[in-house]
Amino acid sequence: MDLQLRDKVILVTGGSKGIGHGISVLLAAEGAIPVIIGRDRKSMLEVVADIERSGGKASFAMAELTDPEQCKLAVESTVEKFGKIDGVVNNAGINDGVGLENGNYEDFLRSINRNLTHYYLMAHYALPELKKTQGAIVNIGSKTSVTGQGGTSGYAAANGGRNAITREWAVELLPYNIRVNAVIVAECYTPLYDRWIKTFDNPEEKLKAITDKIPLGQRMTTAEEIASTVAFLLSNRSSHTTGQLLFVDGGYTHLDRSIS
Repeated sequence: MDLQLRDKVILVTGGSKGIGHGISVLLAAEGAIPVIIGRDRKSMLEVVADIERSGGKASFAMAELTDPEQCKLAVESTVEKFGKIDGVVNNAGINDGVGLENGNYEDFLRSINRNLTHYYLMAHYALPELKKTQGAIVNIGSKTSVTGQGGTSGYAAANGGRNAITREWAVELLPYNIRVNAVIVAECYTPLYDRWIKTFDNPEEKLKAITDKIPLGQRMTTAEEIASTVAFLLSNRSSHTTGQLLFVDGGYTHLDRSIS
């Protein structure tokens, strides 16, 4: 299926690592131009170079996403370079373990800013361009918003917020034909996930205990599978889909665990 994304300019926060990297690479393979937004210049340059070596197009803009002014400048620099923005993928974030019992006000607020506030900022600053192109927004979320996890109040609250603003924006932006959806991730193996697994005494045993509970195939979701759904939601092939939370998780969140 041709997703008709050729030469579409798509902002991807955190687009040089993990799930964001998978999204950037797949969008480029579809002919789009991912513009990676983040603070790690080295990794962004590497991804852009890899995409260009493969015949695709990509770019990047430096931004500390907790800084509103830097978010604004990243959007402005993209418009200056390409003349438009066709889509936004809000992806950057980290499960930072700010819990209720052992957390505090400062760390909780920092977690919200690291994981939610920039979703608003990027969409807000890109909105004038999205109105011109009748573009789309895709927010990446986490199962923690609906299942809980324990010991991660900030991240779970931020992801609940991601779900809520997805539906709120879908309503607000109806007059502009801007669609807004979210892709909810459960267990996706990324370098960050790999580092977490390796903190256990027996990483292989811990990983198997997790994958055994994933109903479809007893395996992790891949970054490429997340990216494929994101690309579809950005494209006009999903032209009547908005306000949806799509769980790309092998049935992990909602299917009865007894079946696995």
